[in-house]
Amino acid sequence: MESSNTDIFEGGRKLPIMEEFYTLQGEGYQMGKAAYFVRVGGCDVGCTWCDTKESWDANLFPPVDVDPIIERVSQTPAKTIVVTGGEPSRYPLDYFTGCLKKEEVTTMIETAGVMPLTGNWDWVCLSPKKYSPPHESVYQIANELKVVIQTAADIEWAEKNATLINEDCMLFLQPEWSKSEEIMEMLTTYVMNNPKWRISLQAHKFMLIP
Repeated sequence: MESSNTDIFEGGRKLPIMEEFYTLQGEGYQMGKAAYFVRVGGCDVGCTWCDTKESWDANLFPPVDVDPIIERVSQTPAKTIVVTGGEPSRYPLDYFTGCLKKEEVTTMIETAGVMPLTGNWDWVCLSPKKYSPPHESVYQIANELKVVIQTAADIEWAEKNATLINEDCMLFLQPEWSKSEEIMEMLTTYVMNNPKWRISLQAHKFMLIP
């Protein structure tokens, strides 16, 4: 877990929450679906393209009680949560997801999978990063592999990860936002030649929503 002093999380009853909001999923297979997003703070993966670098320092987000969050999620029309970060695999999530499931909430996670996942998940979106590769256990439980592409060289990394996932996992290549115009032709051509992949776009940025 994130700290050797895991007592600060009280067995997952408290988590370092950066922000929470109800919106539409903007990426990948679940794109366009309503969901309550909970972003945990703390990440040492260090992606250069990260658009939430303010989430990296976990010390900025003291753990808070998750019970009120569970209540807010359960009252949304969608009754669906997406836990993202930061890097959520750093934290104990069994209590959080267990309570959400009791409220019949659909649980989804977006993770680089740098540590074994805890929690009860209906959907696992694995977004692997070169400099902090996923723990091997996460590949077999991933429902979706979503690889961010900056250059043509990143395709090799994507294909390497595609050999490790389970046979039912869906495959997505997602152009990094600032490079999307430069690489879109290359990506569309690649997917047409390798149709096991799909393109994921950051639709929330086009829709101007969180």
